[in-house]
Amino acid sequence: MGKDDFLTPKAIANRIKAKGLQKLRWYCQMCEKQCRDENGFKCHCSSESHQRQMILFADSPDKFINSYSTDFKKDFLNLLSRRFGTRRVGANTVYQEYISDRNHLHMNATIWNTLTDFVKYLGKEGICEVEETEKGWFIKWIDRRPETLARQEAFLKRERSERDEEEREQRQIQEQIERAKSQHNYTETVSY
Repeated sequence: MGKDDFLTPKAIANRIKAKGLQKLRWYCQMCEKQCRDENGFKCHCSSESHQRQMILFADSPDKFINSYSTDFKKDFLNLLSRRFGTRRVGANTVYQEYISDRNHLHMNATIWNTLTDFVKYLGKEGICEVEETEKGWFIKWIDRRPETLARQEAFLKRERSERDEEEREQRQIQEQIERAKSQHNYTETVSY
């Protein structure tokens, strides 16, 4: 039996099913293969290519998990910094946007079991400001890029110099007032 034509109802239905995100349960991160159902996943797991990938994984599981974790963290923070900047945003909002990309790296392939664990890690490492509320976890990216730090330093320096200038002016005014008072007191004592 030949392959279905491009415009047959079966081919169209298959393309529609393959278009959206599928269940995470039937995704193989090692092979980067999404299966549509349990039977497809079972067949994939028994395939020769999957077995080869699992042998590679069994040789050095830490290497693979650390690699996936690093990639996940880099991609997540890239999205957070570019899309939301230094604004406070719900961690789940960022994660939902992250997983909307069909080719994202799945969290269950990383060292973090849950989004909460990952958010706590970001807070502990000082990468993000983390806050837990009754509405969930909120994160705020801390921008430590050299150009941003230089811009902040220049702003603080300018602010300090303006403050010093104001204080200097206040001191001069105060000295002038005291001089004027002392001259006024001197003229009063002389006129008697």
